[in-house]
Amino acid sequence: MSHLENLIAEYYDWKGYLVKQNIKVGKLSHGGWEMELDVIAFDPHADHLVHIEPSIDSDSWFTREERFIKKFKAARKYIFTEIFTWLESSMEIEQMAVLITHPKGRDELAGGKIVSIDELMADIRQKVVECGIVAKNAIPEQYPLLRTLQLSHNGYYKML
Repeated sequence: MSHLENLIAEYYDWKGYLVKQNIKVGKLSHGGWEMELDVIAFDPHADHLVHIEPSIDSDSWFTREERFIKKFKAARKYIFTEIFTWLESSMEIEQMAVLITHPKGRDELAGGKIVSIDELMADIRQKVVECGIVAKNAIPEQYPLLRTLQLSHNGYYKML
């Protein structure tokens, strides 16, 4: 598990999603698994299902496309049969590739939305800052990465 995957999983859990992380899917007859999915999150109140694959690779776009096609295809194949089995298989899955960069004019990768790490962090930072100081509205301790961001950006007793 990477630090980025953990932060994404914490963030979605904090937002009220049911989160599964680093899930191996597609058990192979000769042993092993077809694929590992990084973060799958479902918001039962909004019926929103999201699959997030962060990567800090420096691969070519061609190589990335091939890898993400496999990841996103495996998610569409197994989310409803092995992960969230109670969901209707017709439910839409929002798929995201979280990458180091989000080049201008390139908004999709293998059919999923491209989000840069900086874009994701800006969204997370905004939500954390909105919580205010830790002394008055601490993010629960079960989210150590988010609480650390809150301390860093908001301070304990006064805004930094």
